[in-house]
Amino acid sequence: METKSPLRSASRSTSPVNGRGKITERARSLSSPACGGGGEAERSSAETEGGAARIVSLARSWIGTPYVHQASLKGAGCDCLGLLRGVWRELHGEEPEIAPPYSPDWAEAHGAETLRDALSRHFEEVALAEIVPGDVVLFRMAPRAPAKHCAIVGERDGALTLIHARQNKRVSEEAFTLFWRRRLACVFRI
Repeated sequence: METKSPLRSASRSTSPVNGRGKITERARSLSSPACGGGGEAERSSAETEGGAARIVSLARSWIGTPYVHQASLKGAGCDCLGLLRGVWRELHGEEPEIAPPYSPDWAEAHGAETLRDALSRHFEEVALAEIVPGDVVLFRMAPRAPAKHCAIVGERDGALTLIHARQNKRVSEEAFTLFWRRRLACVFRI
């Protein structure tokens, strides 16, 4: 399966997050032009129009929204994809494609990388080691299963966080713990 930007595998030593969930200096340096992490010309339009801080701020404005499968309405209800769709609309206006109806077990039922493929059509896929606040992360909840949960990366006190909607919970921001780091499948830049 070919994508716009192939995902490079990152060894444990290149992880952007240390064992305590803190952003490593290497990860901080990846965003500077001097380290090849991309200057202003290589950044996406969302970053140049307000930056990753705007993406994180918009995602945080959804905190407290109840979990409602397939919904995407701030304050009323959303699922993980609905949160991402809502932030997209606040950044860019109309959604780039219509999300088809999906069941809670859609990934297991089909086995296809549907969510990953959809994200790669609209976002730039970056190496796992290049994760920074404002990125969209995709998780594989079981080994060899399709990736089916997404979140927006935030940061608090130098530690990466996840802003996401989870079944039976409201949108929240939580630490990017080892539980989540072990399930990280892909990173996309808006």
